[in-house]
Amino acid sequence: MTTQGCPILIAPQAPEPKVPPATMKHLHPLLLITLLLLTGIGSTLAAGGNDPAYPKGGDWELKKDQYAEFPLPLPAYTDPEHAAYEGGTDSLWEKLKSRAAEQHYFNLIATIIFICAIIHTFLSGVFRDMAHHHEERHKERIKVEGRRAEDKPQDDAKDDVSFRAWFFHTLGEVEAVFGIWVIALLGAILWCHGIAPGEGIGHGVTQMKAYLGKDVNYTEPLFVIIIMAIAATRPIIRLSEAAVNKIAKLMGGTPAAWWFATLTLTPLLGSFITEPAAMTIAALLLAKKFYELKPNPKFAYATIGLLFVNISVGGTLTHFAAPPVLMVAPPDRWDWDMMFMLTNFGWKATVGILIANIIYFLAFKKHFDDLEDPGANSMGHQTKWEDREDPVPPVVTVIHVLFLAWTVFTAHYPPLFLGGFLLLLGFTEATGHHQNDVKMRTPLLVGFFLAGLVIHGGCQGWWISLLLTSIDNDWIHMIGATVLTAFNDNAAVTFLASQAPGLGDGAKFAIVAGAVTGGGLTVIANAPNPAGQAILGKYFEGGVSPAKLAIAALIPTIVVGAALMLL
Repeated sequence: MTTQGCPILIAPQAPEPKVPPATMKHLHPLLLITLLLLTGIGSTLAAGGNDPAYPKGGDWELKKDQYAEFPLPLPAYTDPEHAAYEGGTDSLWEKLKSRAAEQHYFNLIATIIFICAIIHTFLSGVFRDMAHHHEERHKERIKVEGRRAEDKPQDDAKDDVSFRAWFFHTLGEVEAVFGIWVIALLGAILWCHGIAPGEGIGHGVTQMKAYLGKDVNYTEPLFVIIIMAIAATRPIIRLSEAAVNKIAKLMGGTPAAWWFATLTLTPLLGSFITEPAAMTIAALLLAKKFYELKPNPKFAYATIGLLFVNISVGGTLTHFAAPPVLMVAPPDRWDWDMMFMLTNFGWKATVGILIANIIYFLAFKKHFDDLEDPGANSMGHQTKWEDREDPVPPVVTVIHVLFLAWTVFTAHYPPLFLGGFLLLLGFTEATGHHQNDVKMRTPLLVGFFLAGLVIHGGCQGWWISLLLTSIDNDWIHMIGATVLTAFNDNAAVTFLASQAPGLGDGAKFAIVAGAVTGGGLTVIANAPNPAGQAILGKYFEGGVSPAKLAIAALIPTIVVGAALMLL
């Protein structure tokens, strides 16, 4: 049972509160999640009642019903009785050209839009600079024209807002990029499946609703929103901090020890609490224990690149934690269980993480001496409430851990983990003096990013699957999957591979190895990466540069890839 939800959530303007402000602050996340749950149920009901365009099973042995007429199921291209049949050509280029032209060139247009979204992520810093420029000009203008809050007669007045600055700031939000380009994809759907074939725009709207409302599964974005929010609660962070602290103390308790312990333990922890939760915890710990000490930019990028790679491969000790493994592990696909993952991937990934950490530790060893004194910033300053060090009662921590475990256990059932989260929000209010506010902005942005990514990714199978099945060398499979992962979510790469017939065991291993290896090269390569960027992005001037991230992640990518393929 899976409930699909709407990836875009807009909270309505609330009326003047009838309850104390503090209570409203706590109710705000509750309102957002309730709306999220209701919109998910509502969209599913609204899209219901139509027959699938391509029913489950049949001659093509489809794994599930597909309600939209696009994208064409992959077996259509190899079915002699279908209009999209590629014929007897063995040329990869001819097959790509044939597939690109299907359905009034929708495949080609959707991929061009996807490429534009990827390019947009690399240009996000440019848009942020433009937003800053327009904001500064706007401040000067409203000062001269008397349109600041202090110039207005109302006590609660606000400065006039610059629409241009807001517009460019939105374009510069990496988490919003793929959602923005969904608008272009919707235009392509209306044209290629409504206007161009002469069916009318109404038919195009019907196909758009079928794809977004039924065929796209938003379970993973919803899960990431909830697991991020729970993993960032104070009891979970304090527990994780205490665990890492014990290991760090064994190594001296220095910032270097914290750095090494965090980058080793939390990625491996991801095999049990899921990678998004591990990313959230690791990023928050690194923010507090490392990035607050102001490392130089080169060291900062090396650390985030190493973190992304380690998280991507650290979830391979089990068969349920890493998104690319989840796509292939079920019995009706490749039937990989926990023992298979541990013996074929897990121990190799652990060795690769340790080697990569040691290499970067030795390379940047002298830079640890340049970090600021951890106590320097706190001298003479009152500790913020959120940064207080008083202990959390064990029973409160245990209850949070149980809610975290429930979320992981029900990861494929949104009503269950959303309901659990609502209960947890109530518990945080009842124990408010041991908690920090549950902040939903970052998790919601990350969920929006992933929702946009799965919408676009669902239309890329026509070329990704062809590339994967046209190779008969395991090393090329591995390297190819690594490269593809850098430009597409690694779970999408392995999912498409699971649909390809005739792959041998060696090819299956190599494709998954490449997918998890390349998961740290870009923000879009692995589902948890946007969470890490959202938490740590403020420590990088102008945000995290995609090019610098890729360079920083290159060496650990090579190391863990070699460990998986050679050991």
